[in-house]
Amino acid sequence: MAWNALLAAQSRPTPFMRWEYLAALHASGSAVPRTGWAPRFVTVHRGAELVAAAPAYLKSHSYGEYVFDWAWADAYQRHGLRYYPKLLVAVPFTPVPGSRLLAADDAARHTLLAGLAQVAEDEDASSVHLLFHEPDETPAIAARGWLARQGVQFHWTQDPAAPHADFTAFLASLQRDKRKKIQQERRRVAEAGVVFTLHEGDAIDAGLWRFFHQCYTLTYRAHGSTPYLSAAFFQAMAATLPQHWLMCVARLGGEPVGASLVAIDRERGEAYGRYWGATTYIPCLHFEACYYQPLQWCMDNGFRRFEGGAQGEHKMARGLLPVGTRSAHWLAHPQFSAAVADFLQREGHGIAAYVDELREHSPFKTGT
Repeated sequence: MAWNALLAAQSRPTPFMRWEYLAALHASGSAVPRTGWAPRFVTVHRGAELVAAAPAYLKSHSYGEYVFDWAWADAYQRHGLRYYPKLLVAVPFTPVPGSRLLAADDAARHTLLAGLAQVAEDEDASSVHLLFHEPDETPAIAARGWLARQGVQFHWTQDPAAPHADFTAFLASLQRDKRKKIQQERRRVAEAGVVFTLHEGDAIDAGLWRFFHQCYTLTYRAHGSTPYLSAAFFQAMAATLPQHWLMCVARLGGEPVGASLVAIDRERGEAYGRYWGATTYIPCLHFEACYYQPLQWCMDNGFRRFEGGAQGEHKMARGLLPVGTRSAHWLAHPQFSAAVADFLQREGHGIAAYVDELREHSPFKTGT
């Protein structure tokens, strides 16, 4: 497929930008106009060859994005201006950094950006937002005068100079209080009688996918929210991208009581914690299912990175360190664009200071 071939040539081609993943979001009714996500994908061709592409959506709200612009929308409304629709270049509901402007070369990338601006103008959108893009895409974005925004996530990255051979070595590298806390949390889960089975790819059968969707739905409802993804989406993942999924299933007395779903890319050695849920409350089960089991699996399988998702300083105590993320924004209204530029400059200084402070409190022993 031309889209996937173009993706494979990019600096960071995560599974979430594969055509199968994006198509499943639409076909399953998860990211469609009815839910506020109207696809406006932009492609560039030279003759019959696809040379650039980006997943773009006309948005009627700001849910499911993880780069927050609610204050901008509120300011527009207070001044009697319309913020929605806006044009969003992102993977719906997925705060995983990666290549966003798929392009064969710089010329194609510049044409793609011009195309996105044209779509925004044609749709009378207030703005364009490009979320979680890669550093090598920044020069083309900056050349168009878009505003840069920084963010923070927490990732575990294998150190090539001092790799963690296994979870025991990982624990040994942590400061004593962090190590004890993890050991205590894992002990509570084990003493409750919970054991885990891990299932990869085709080994995740239809029954496990159904159970996981049940867990996922229950977790959203427990937080008073509506699940973003439908059962049809997970069925599509089982059918079209099974090789990119790992499921960690918690069992009590042989019966499943919870599960986490981790996206994996064996070729690049990267894993991405995505979703989790449980049918019954068990203390510390969330940490075991979402952090310790995936981390242990990554170390056992020679993976070099595990991303724990958006936000969450609590992840640092579990060995995930702060890393910067990037987004870019263009606002049509000149005065609001200037105000947002000033805000982002001040926010950027605050983010940089915040990351510096976090790094001073590394959970690892000095020199690790």
